Amino acid sequence: MKVSEPGSSRLVATLGLAGLLSGLIIVSVFEATLPTITAYKAKVLQEAVFKVLPGSTQLQRLVYRDGRLTPVEEVGKGEEFVFGGQDAQGVLVGYAIPGSGPGFQDTIRLLYGYQPKQRKVVGMEILESRETPGLGDKIYKDAEFVSNFDALSVEPEIVTVKRGAKAAPNEVDAITGATISSKAVVRIINQANQQWLQRF
Repeated sequence: MKVSEPGSSRLVATLGLAGLLSGLIIVSVFEATLPTITAYKAKVLQEAVFKVLPGSTQLQRLVYRDGRLTPVEEVGKGEEFVFGGQDAQGVLVGYAIPGSGPGFQDTIRLLYGYQPKQRKVVGMEILESRETPGLGDKIYKDAEFVSNFDALSVEPEIVTVKRGAKAAPNEVDAITGATISSKAVVRIINQANQQWLQRF
């Protein structure tokens, strides 16, 4: 007894149906988990703001419109923003400035605190990074590197130096074996400084 093979149209229909079902499942899972992911990212961002602005107890999202910083609840699509951090008495502690740029592997997203009166970076937190495990990931795992950003002068600009060679208040000791990632963090902060510091 000879078994006939299915025709090509039947195979195409079966594959099409399997692809359609797989696509629907993926989209459904994405849509179902999106609110949870969005809420988690907002929570992580808020925690990072308080970390990079020591002494702040309140925060306000600010956009630059019509030549001044304006508080907003929601940021428009494509609109850039910073956070203004205030203490319990409502006195400005500083600004938390987001920045992003290319690292060694992929885009690095970070947030850093800036105090305009002192003209210093007062904290830095990596929000997203896919740098090489064991090397590039030290930009957030190496406490010594992260501490470079606790009282870092922005004048004339921040520079990266070989580890152990830091001699000026605007210098950052690079991570041995992860110089590209170290320089990427500094470059991202300098670029954000060029955009935002004249606005404060």
